[in-house]
Amino acid sequence: MSITNKHFDVAIIGAGLTGLTTAYYLKKAGVNFIVLEQQSRIGGVIHSEHHDGFTYETGPNTGVLSSPEAAELIEALSHSCQLEIANAQAKKRLIWKGKRWVALPSGLLSGVTTPLFSFADKLRILGEPFRKPGTNPHETLAELVLRRMGKSFLDYAIDPFILGIYAGDPSYLVPKYALPKLYNLEQSYGSFIGGAIKKAKEPKSDRDKKATKEVFSIKNGLSNLINALGKEVGNENIALSCKDLKVDFEGKYTLSTPDGSVNITSSKVITTIGSYALPETFTFLSDWQKSVIDNLLYARVAQLSLGFKKWEGHSINAFGGLVPSKEKRKVLGVLFPSSFLTNRAPEGGALLSVFTGGFRNPEITALTNEELFNALIPDLKDMLGLTEVKPDLIRVFRYTHAIPQYGASTGDRLEMVNQLQNQYPGLYIAGNLRDGIGMSDRIKQGTQIANDVIKAIKG
Repeated sequence: MSITNKHFDVAIIGAGLTGLTTAYYLKKAGVNFIVLEQQSRIGGVIHSEHHDGFTYETGPNTGVLSSPEAAELIEALSHSCQLEIANAQAKKRLIWKGKRWVALPSGLLSGVTTPLFSFADKLRILGEPFRKPGTNPHETLAELVLRRMGKSFLDYAIDPFILGIYAGDPSYLVPKYALPKLYNLEQSYGSFIGGAIKKAKEPKSDRDKKATKEVFSIKNGLSNLINALGKEVGNENIALSCKDLKVDFEGKYTLSTPDGSVNITSSKVITTIGSYALPETFTFLSDWQKSVIDNLLYARVAQLSLGFKKWEGHSINAFGGLVPSKEKRKVLGVLFPSSFLTNRAPEGGALLSVFTGGFRNPEITALTNEELFNALIPDLKDMLGLTEVKPDLIRVFRYTHAIPQYGASTGDRLEMVNQLQNQYPGLYIAGNLRDGIGMSDRIKQGTQIANDVIKAIKG
C-alpha cells in the first residue's frame, strides 16, 4: 500500500496489539488515522500457525485477564473471535528441583509441606506481615525477597516466576517498575501477605470484576484476535511493509520511507515500537534524548514448538514447568498448551512450548536450529520422561528483543518519555518500553491512549 501527499489526524507506528487496539477505538470514534507497520502482516509477535493437527503460537502462548480493558475488548470482538479460558490444569505450576517436578504451593498446607522451601524460610514467612516496608525505590526484586521472605523463596519461587514472565534476573529487575502491584502491596499495606488479604476484601465495581486474573487464549489461536482487530480497523487504514520509516517534526509530523511508498503528514503520532528502534525512527530527537530512551535491556529468547502425535512421556496435566537458575539447566521452562487449551494437538498427542536463552543463557539462541534442539535434548529427556525426543513437529522461533527488562534505569526513561511528550505536541510514546509486557497491559495501554487522543481531538 502506497500513501503519499496525504494528511492524517493520527499516525500509529506499529500494528501489534497496542497499535491495533488504539486504532480500533480511534475508528469507533471516527478519527482520521493510519497505521504504519514494517512487517508484511499485522500482529507483531503474536502469530498462530497450524500444521498437521497442531495449532501453535510463534510468540506469546497465553494472556492473563488482569485488566477490565482486555476483557471488554475481547467481548466487543466476540462476533469474530471467541475467548478461551484455560481449564483447571492451568492453575497447577511445576518447579524443577533436583531430579523431579514439584508443584508450586497453592495454599497454606502445601506451603508448609513443600520441599521447595527451607524450614527456616517457612518459619520466616510467618513474620512477613510484621516487617517494615522498604525505603529504596530502586531496590531489586532479589533484595526485596531476601529481605522479606528468604533465600529459598527467591531460588525456588521468585526466580522461576521471573524466568517465566521476563526471562530475566531478579537481581536486575526493580519491582517498582517490573512488578508494581507487588511493590505497592508493601508500600501501601506494609506487607505482601497482609496487603493481599486487605486488598481482596476491598469492594470491587462490576467493571473491576471483569479482571478475573484467569489465563486465556483465543479459540484456534491468538491470531484470531489479531485478525478480528484488523477487520474492524480496516485494510484501508493499515499500510504494511513500511521499511525504515523516519519521522521528522517541524510544527507537524512528516513520516516517510526511503522507497517513497510513504510520504505523509500527521498532527499526532503514536509510536508503539521498541525503545531500540526509536533513535533511528525519530530523527529530530537529540543524541542525549535518544540515549536515555534507548537505555533498556531486552532478553534474547528462543522458543521451540514441539508436537507429538502420540505422547509417551510423563503426565503433563499442568500449565507447565519452570526451571530455577540454581538448577543450572539450559531449559528455562516448558508450557503444555495441549493440556489446558483445546485443539492444540491431535487426540492422544501433545504440544509443548520450550523456552531457552534469556538472561541465563543468551548465547544459546545463536545456535542453528539443529544445534539448539540437540542442546536441549538431555534436559527434555529428564524433565519429560522420554527415552528419546523425536517430535513430529519442530519449529524454532528466535527473538533478539523478546522481553524488555525494567531495571533501575526505568525511572529516567519514563521521565524522558514525559519530557518528550510535553516538548513535542501530539507525540505519544507507547509500547512495552513502559506500562507492562503482558497482553492485558498492551490492551489497557492502547485503550487509554486512544481515549486521550479522542479527548484531545474532540474535547
